[in-house]
Amino acid sequence: MPVSSQDFRAALSRFASGVTIITARQDGEQRGMTASAFVSVSLNPPLILVSVDKRAAMHAVLEAGQAFAVNILSQSQQLLSDHFAGRPDPGLRLPWSELGGLPVLDGAAAQLACTKYQTYDGGDHTLFVGEVQATRLTEKAPLAYFGGTYRGLTDVLPPEVARMGVML
Repeated sequence: MPVSSQDFRAALSRFASGVTIITARQDGEQRGMTASAFVSVSLNPPLILVSVDKRAAMHAVLEAGQAFAVNILSQSQQLLSDHFAGRPDPGLRLPWSELGGLPVLDGAAAQLACTKYQTYDGGDHTLFVGEVQATRLTEKAPLAYFGGTYRGLTDVLPPEVARMGVML
């Protein structure tokens, strides 16, 4: 018997993940959505995958377009994550710039400009595979999500390890 949606969601909340905003251009305007379902797929060619709910407005943007970007958020970008997760802040100034001709958000830990490589049906989601064409990196610490809340990297380490500055 399949697991319930509630139990499945609860189990997956125990997996710490980074937080990304997927961005693209539609009709000359920047669009974006927060996504934690993001993984690397291949080094050669350089492929990533993002899973997008078929009901999300961004699904149609990605389906129609040929390119998208992934913004791996830094710890200081929680407000952007909330904004693009459906809790918009009308006063929030969006720090748009470009990478590889695609809209990206300044201040991210990393940015990847991708061309759409392949799509796959994934039940109520579509799996969009992108081939990375350009990257931009910073030394900023990434934003993490665990147990239904945002966290910094030291939040998930035992206090004695975090104090030593040890990377696991």
